[in-house]
Amino acid sequence: MSTTLRFGPELRRLRVEAGLTLTEFSVALNYDKGHLSKVERGERSPSPELARRCDAFLGADGELQRLVARPEADSDSSSAESPAGPSRWLVGRRAVLSAGTGVLIDLGLKLGGQALSSADDPLLGSYRMQFDQLRKLGQSTAPKVLLPLLETQTRMVAGLASGARSASQAPAFLLASRFAEFTGWMAQEAGDSDAALGWTGEAVELARAGGDPYLSSYALVRRALVTMYGGDAAGTVALARRAQSSELPPRIRGLAAQREAQGHALVGNEVECLRSLDRARELLAADDALNGAEPVIGTSHVSDPAAMSTGWCLHDLGRPKAAAEVLDREYRRLPPYALRTRARYGFRRSLAHAASGEVEHACAIAGELLGVMPAVPSATVNSDVRRLARELSRFRSSRAVRDLQPALARVLAPAHS
Repeated sequence: MSTTLRFGPELRRLRVEAGLTLTEFSVALNYDKGHLSKVERGERSPSPELARRCDAFLGADGELQRLVARPEADSDSSSAESPAGPSRWLVGRRAVLSAGTGVLIDLGLKLGGQALSSADDPLLGSYRMQFDQLRKLGQSTAPKVLLPLLETQTRMVAGLASGARSASQAPAFLLASRFAEFTGWMAQEAGDSDAALGWTGEAVELARAGGDPYLSSYALVRRALVTMYGGDAAGTVALARRAQSSELPPRIRGLAAQREAQGHALVGNEVECLRSLDRARELLAADDALNGAEPVIGTSHVSDPAAMSTGWCLHDLGRPKAAAEVLDREYRRLPPYALRTRARYGFRRSLAHAASGEVEHACAIAGELLGVMPAVPSATVNSDVRRLARELSRFRSSRAVRDLQPALARVLAPAHS
């Protein structure tokens, strides 16, 4: 029996068991009664969003979601298992790890017309400041504009590390690894998942050279982000669990638990999702990395990542009202300059309000964000913009929705059009 034919009768059975009329059910879900009737009769296919909402409201423990075929991954994300692509993003592990000071000249890495050398240790502090500035600039700049500079700076710091005195070599390699990891994130924001994974792999090698064996586990968290945006819940959970060994630092384990929760939320597993969020909250609260000298792994613009992820997960669990409350509160804590982060969680916030039936408020939130999207285009944020467009399409009679549609269309238009 097809998914559509199986879903409808099961939905009706659960609704009747709950003692709800179709009218009461439609009001509770903010869905058109006629549409729900057609879904129950098998005349219309349920969307993943509708399945999620029904599942949560009726307490079906993910059963309704499992009856809906997983949608194809968004075109902006490719499989996390894709092989590393062309070597255009690679620093070159052998060159970095085995070369002496001569590698700096061989690679043509120069600063102010002078070749870097082992006597240039003060440059490390300068590059650290540059990293902080570039990370901040990434919040207000298109990733494709920033990527060439990040790639160059990553290679320069790696070259500096290979020729540095022994006392300076480890911190230089660690800083290079952070450059590479951030370059990978900007590559994913630009829609190139292969390059994102390639640069993340480079970050792991550079970190090992600097004496940090833990970044390889964080790379699993980054890979899980790719699978999450691809809609692969099982892959996301599996990767995230591999990065929660007790030997790892609390921050990596906390970020991994957070990602695991997002994977569970995709399939409506509320118990495991909330359990993972609790674990993430405890680990991130115990983390002392924010007080250290090294650049922080993961987001540096969200003051409470576990709380923000809770709002994200609540929406995917079919609880948009609760999600909106959490996201509203946490959104107010984001720094004003963090345009990319504000767009990411702002569209998720708009999506939660739209799913709660607060259509005009959702449109007002999205309207402000759409104005900044040309400055900070994002392949990952666009996945939520598409979901918002689908959600709002149910309210075409709303003037606010009609007024917003041209701006939505411009953001979602293919880059080559």
